[in-house]
Amino acid sequence: MIYADMPVDEAEGAILAHGQFAGARKLQKGHKVSAADIAALKTAGVVSVAGFRLEPGDVGEDEAAARIAAISAGALIRQSAAFTGRCNLFADADGVLVYERDKLDALNLLDESVTIAALPPYEAVRTGQMLATVKIIPFAVPQDVLARSMDLLAKGGLFSVAAYKGLKAGLIETIIPGGRNKPSDKLVKVTRERLEGVGATLLGSAQCSHDAGDVANNVRVQLESGCDLVLIAGASATTDRRDVVAAGIVAAGGAVDHFGMPVDPGNLLLLGHVGAVPVVGLPGCARSPKVNGFDFVLQRLAAGLTVTPRDIMRMGAGGLLKEIGVRPLPRAQATGDAPSTGRAPRIAAVVLAAGMSSRMGGRNKLLREIGGMPMIRRSVEAAHASSAGPVTVVTGRDEAEIREALSGLDVTFAHNPDFAAGMAGSLKTGIAAVPNDTDGVVVALGDMPFVTAHHIDRLIAAYDEDEGRTICIPTHDGKWGNPVLWSRRYFPEMLAISGDKGARELLHTYADKLCEVPMEDTGILRDFDTPEAFEAAD
Repeated sequence: MIYADMPVDEAEGAILAHGQFAGARKLQKGHKVSAADIAALKTAGVVSVAGFRLEPGDVGEDEAAARIAAISAGALIRQSAAFTGRCNLFADADGVLVYERDKLDALNLLDESVTIAALPPYEAVRTGQMLATVKIIPFAVPQDVLARSMDLLAKGGLFSVAAYKGLKAGLIETIIPGGRNKPSDKLVKVTRERLEGVGATLLGSAQCSHDAGDVANNVRVQLESGCDLVLIAGASATTDRRDVVAAGIVAAGGAVDHFGMPVDPGNLLLLGHVGAVPVVGLPGCARSPKVNGFDFVLQRLAAGLTVTPRDIMRMGAGGLLKEIGVRPLPRAQATGDAPSTGRAPRIAAVVLAAGMSSRMGGRNKLLREIGGMPMIRRSVEAAHASSAGPVTVVTGRDEAEIREALSGLDVTFAHNPDFAAGMAGSLKTGIAAVPNDTDGVVVALGDMPFVTAHHIDRLIAAYDEDEGRTICIPTHDGKWGNPVLWSRRYFPEMLAISGDKGARELLHTYADKLCEVPMEDTGILRDFDTPEAFEAAD
C-alpha cells in the first residue's frame, strides 16, 4: 500500500486513513473516496486528505479477513460477513471449542498484518457465542502473505466445535456406616444442574457403603441401566490409586487412568473407565456449584472428546480457580437470567409489505413477478436467507394474497389495519412485533427485490454497540439505500413516528451513530414504484 497526504482533487479511489467530515456528513476511516465525496469535501473547504492506495498484488482487508475466516471455520462454526477488516466466527451448537494452540500461534507469528484472537482451547461454548475474530490490521495485505496464511490453515483447518452428545450419567455416593454423612440432596441437585449445563442428564443416583466391593456392584448397576458416564462421590477423599473408589473401579472390571490434576479446587479428581464408559471419582469440591477441575473434564467428556492423562496434566495453565464464583448455566444465560457476552448480535428483520401501490394503476406491485417470482417473495427470501431472524412481514393491502405469495417460508405476519394512512403505521406495527430479546432490527422494503442476504449480513457485521455503530445504512457510490439496521435503543422514537414517513429523519438526528456500509452493487437503491420500473427490470 502507498500512504500519502493527497490533494482532494486527486483522492478519488483512495482509502481514507482517518475519519473526515464533509460538511455534516462524516466519511469514516477506511471509506473509499468517490467523485461525489470529492465534491462534498471541496464544498466543505477540505483541501487534502490522508489516505492509502492499493498496489498491484494487495488484497483488501475485508476480502482477506473473509478468506482466512472461511478456511479457519470447521465443524459447527458459522462465519459472519467481514467489515473493517474483521470477520467473526460463532458457535453453531453448544459444546467445546477445539483447536491446536500451536497452529494459532503459528498464524499470528506469520506476519503482523494478519491476526486471529480466540477463546482458549477446550472452552465450553454456547450456540451463537463468538469464538474467534480474524482481524486484518492494515487496509490490505500483500497477496503472498495471504497465500502463506491460507497454506498454513489449509493443513487441517483450525477451529471446530465438538457438540455435547446428550450423555446419560449415573451418580454413586458412598457413605460410612455410623459416620457423620452429609445429606445427599444437595449433591444430587448440584450434579444434576452441572450435567444439564453440558447437555447431559442424571439418569439415576444411589448410595452404598464406602467399600470397594459395594462400589463395584453399584458401578455395574449403573452401566446396566444404560449410563454412558458414571460419577462416584466418596464419603472420604481419595488419597491414592489404591483407595476405595479406585479399587471399586478396578473390581468392576475397569482401570484407573489418572489420579490428581493441576487444578485447584479439584486436585483429587480420579479418572478411570469400565469398558468404553468413563468413570470419574469426584473431588470433594464437586459438591459445590462453583467452578472446579471436574468441570474441565466433564465438559470434554460431554462433547465426546477423549480425556487422556496428558490432557489432564496440561490443565494447569488457567487451573487456579479459587476466585471464580458459581458457574452460570448456558440455559440461564440464554434466557437473560445471567449476562451473556461475546455472542452474535440478535438482529431481527421486518419487511414492510403493506403499501397501497398508488402509482401502479390499481395493481399491487408486490405481487408482480420479477424473474418469475412475486417481488415480495424475492424480498422476503433475501431476509430469510440472511443471518437476521426472526423475519416479520407487515401486511396491509391484499393481506391474503401476500400471505399466499409467501407460503412455505418460516416468517411471521403482523397486520397493519391502518395501512392507507402511510408508512409510519406499518413501521410501528413491525417494530412492535420484534421479540424482546433482540438487539436490533433490519427494516427492509418489500419493493426492493434486488436486496440480497449478503447486503443484510454486511449490515449486521457492521453493527457494534461498543464502537458506537448503532445505525447501519448501506451505500453505493455515496448514496444511501435500504434496508437500514437500527439498534433497539431507537425503538421508542420509531414508535412515536406518525404520518406517511419512515424513520429517515432519525438518521440526521443521530448522525454521529450512523455507520455507512459500502455495497458493491445498486440493489440497495432500486425500488419499484411505477410500471416503467418493472419494464426496465424485465
